Amino acid sequence: MTDLGGFHDNVARVDLSEGSVDYESIDQEDAEKYIGARGLGVKYVFEQGPDVDPEGPENLLAFMNGPLTGTQVTMSGRIAICTKSPLTGTVTDSHHGGWSGARLKWAGFDGLLFEGKADEPVYAVVEDGEVELRDASHLWGQGFHDTRDALEEEVEGSYGKNLSVMGIGEAGENGVKYACIMNEDDRASGRGGTGCVMGSKNLKAVVVKSSTKMPKPADEETFKKGHKQAMEVITESDVTAPNEGGLSLYGTNVLMNATEEMSGLPSKNGKYTSTADARNDGYGSDDFDSEKVSGENVRENILVDEPTCHSCPVACKKEVEVDVMHKGEELNVRTESYEYESAWALGPNSGHTDRDEIALMLQRCNDHGIDTIDTGNMMAMAMEMSEEGKLDDLETIDWGDSEAIVEMISRIAHREEGLPDLLAEGPRRVAERRDAHDNTLAVKGQTMAAYDPRCMKGMAIAYATSNRGACHLRGYTPAAEILGIPEKVDPVEWEGKGELTVLFQDMHSISDSFDICKFNAFAEGIEEYVMQYNGMTGRDVGEEELMQAGERIYTLERYYNNLNGFDGSDDDLPGRFVEGHEDAVPGQGGVEGSLVELDKLKEEYYEVRGWVDGVVPDEKLEELNIDIGPGTGVSAGDSAAPADD
Repeated sequence: MTDLGGFHDNVARVDLSEGSVDYESIDQEDAEKYIGARGLGVKYVFEQGPDVDPEGPENLLAFMNGPLTGTQVTMSGRIAICTKSPLTGTVTDSHHGGWSGARLKWAGFDGLLFEGKADEPVYAVVEDGEVELRDASHLWGQGFHDTRDALEEEVEGSYGKNLSVMGIGEAGENGVKYACIMNEDDRASGRGGTGCVMGSKNLKAVVVKSSTKMPKPADEETFKKGHKQAMEVITESDVTAPNEGGLSLYGTNVLMNATEEMSGLPSKNGKYTSTADARNDGYGSDDFDSEKVSGENVRENILVDEPTCHSCPVACKKEVEVDVMHKGEELNVRTESYEYESAWALGPNSGHTDRDEIALMLQRCNDHGIDTIDTGNMMAMAMEMSEEGKLDDLETIDWGDSEAIVEMISRIAHREEGLPDLLAEGPRRVAERRDAHDNTLAVKGQTMAAYDPRCMKGMAIAYATSNRGACHLRGYTPAAEILGIPEKVDPVEWEGKGELTVLFQDMHSISDSFDICKFNAFAEGIEEYVMQYNGMTGRDVGEEELMQAGERIYTLERYYNNLNGFDGSDDDLPGRFVEGHEDAVPGQGGVEGSLVELDKLKEEYYEVRGWVDGVVPDEKLEELNIDIGPGTGVSAGDSAAPADD
């Protein structure tokens, strides 16, 4: 058991096959080594066995909060959902904000571990330290929004006061590989197919009922000092300052114009490095302009509310309302959240910049429970394949056909026969079945986000080495490459980016395990992290020890993946971005001629990590006190595999 502050020392293990619930303590050493949330969640997933079938009953689905979740710590409303991904075959953790993570802590839990598969659909009700399974047959087949509304009445609670829900729509029920888990505020655990795993277990939703019961810090004086300092740097930051900083005013979509201007916005399935570059090459008209879907444009024209998450003064969420014509019918759409990555994937990367249609696409994705980034990238992939004649025997979809995108979202969620069913399998399987490897923007089976690696070389190696497939949130180097945090670096320069990426990856492993929002890192640093963590838990760790915990968590994930057959050959990028690749498409505009020096980046990165060709050597496991599993059988003295010609 653990006596650390910030923990209830209570984890529910729910066997859906048996319909039983057991309550477990948390091992003290594990709590210290892996912090909580992401770190502990991955440890639980590892213990279940790396070789499990992601959609089989033996796979574990862990809902985890951390020692800082639901406390006074700024931006501490996060929750981590950890499992083995059906999309990538790697370990994955996917987080969302709002109030569900905090409310799970207030209900008396550090985590919920779901294993097995229910005979019939069920949902879980969490309240006062107990978990109850209830019949969900009447909810199966419904979209998430109708499910959300029905459960508020059934459980006799009120969202925003004492109730949260996390659940799936039709995409999760039907096994769409990039289905996600939504909460009552349309916040999503979007990446990795967590909703697909939830659906495979016949688990429709998790409802958490609790009033506010914030944990008290074990060392109040240290906590107050750390919290005060954290608040000061947040309110002084040009990025996070409430009602003044770019993130507060425009949300994540503050980046749309910035990346466009630096030729870092992948457009038309990443063929171009900005919408301007596409126009200069003759694609579209002046209407194809990313400014039309930027945070500034959204704020001026369609913003209606700025909701926030637990303990967050930044309020980066932007709720919009539009009236849009679709198939001859005028629809009123009000939805969260018009995020940068979502707007990019469903807009510029799919060949259009129709602001209001994107709002409708977001609403459809949220209701069906399907990841917006992967969905948009799958549309772009299908459009490029259509252009090349690779889908002629099924059906085709034209560049920028926003009406077709809206319909395809619903068709994928229901896995209609033909092209929708194919696209539901994700980019890797589509590429394998259709000889379309040169049409996908994926790494390890998950598609990339809205940062062009030809422009940002830190993002290039971060995509390649992400443990959950292409992801901007494993190591957010654009903080330095765009925003100058902690200091400005040349985005196009490759040297030093391996070390920079390792720093961000380890820092994010810490914040994801606390579990607090990554946007803290736009202002806070390891000093503020240490004080608040020590203050809440009562520990006395230093900066070096906490950073090593971040390294341990990231290394544990890589070790898990190694045991599933992943190595340096999987730390790859789409060929169109890579120097020397036959499919290479050099950058344009401000990054004219730029390509990714991938071999050099990987060599530098592995040296910093102490890995051998993407594999964790047994000496590194011993150094970090990772004492689970059989080891990789690789020695630090082994030679790396030669680079491809």
